[in-house]
Amino acid sequence: MAKAHCQRRVQVHSRRLALTPLPSHSASPIGVFDSGVGGLSVLRALLAELPDEQVVYVADSGHAPYGERDDAYVIERARAITAHLLTHHHIKALVVACNTATAAAIHLLREQHPQLPIVGIEPALKPAVGLSTTGVIGVMATRSTLRSDKFQRLLASLEGQARFVVQPCAGLALAIEQFDTIKIEAACAEYTGAMGSFGTKTGQIDTLVLGCTHYPFAESHLRAGTGAAVRYLEGGAPVARQTRRLLQAGQAICAGRATGSQQVVFYSTGNPLTLESAAKRWLGLEQSVLPLAV
Repeated sequence: MAKAHCQRRVQVHSRRLALTPLPSHSASPIGVFDSGVGGLSVLRALLAELPDEQVVYVADSGHAPYGERDDAYVIERARAITAHLLTHHHIKALVVACNTATAAAIHLLREQHPQLPIVGIEPALKPAVGLSTTGVIGVMATRSTLRSDKFQRLLASLEGQARFVVQPCAGLALAIEQFDTIKIEAACAEYTGAMGSFGTKTGQIDTLVLGCTHYPFAESHLRAGTGAAVRYLEGGAPVARQTRRLLQAGQAICAGRATGSQQVVFYSTGNPLTLESAAKRWLGLEQSVLPLAV
């Protein structure tokens, strides 16, 4: 059987993206991390966009939820996981599949690792402005994300273009992490109820931005409060497209992988069974999760 052939060049010239040479071969994996299982929504988009790439996914469930932590704690975790992925897996790119970690730490990770392409995620406010017809947009996220300077700058940049109804959702990510249906239903009902009227009439929220990677997995419960007509936006697909662009610019796209190789290797700092169950339920992947102490 022919082995996958992945080739890269030493120097890259691009008008749009100028990258220093990547620290690893194009056959190296992409690293992805989240505070827990929520980043699987981003992983799902990555696997669809880049089907030949190998991925190492770290769920930092032993230190979740990030959304209820302060910035210093999140920064320390982000640095530790990034160092682990570089040292032990020689990743060629990093995806920070967590809104809270992106807001708190991505600028520091880029300073610390200037040769590593790093892609973060942020609430999809800009796309929402272009899609909303009523001009009223709901945003659900963790308190840490909403109070971050990064989010506040994003919100300020769109002043006058729409009215944003911003809702912190304490406890929702953790309930999703724990597959606690009763708490998920209660939280979704509470937070959608607090945001006001949803629908397509004047003054109603017609577009809802899911500003946490966990929240797409609660969509069926959120729909009970918003109705079917409301458009939902999440950040997985834009992250996947940006990851592809950076890898292409760095001549680091893998053209294929060896027959029989495992596309995703999962690690968890918490209970591995939680991530195994989530990957099977939401991605249809049945494979073991390795414990990680970092």
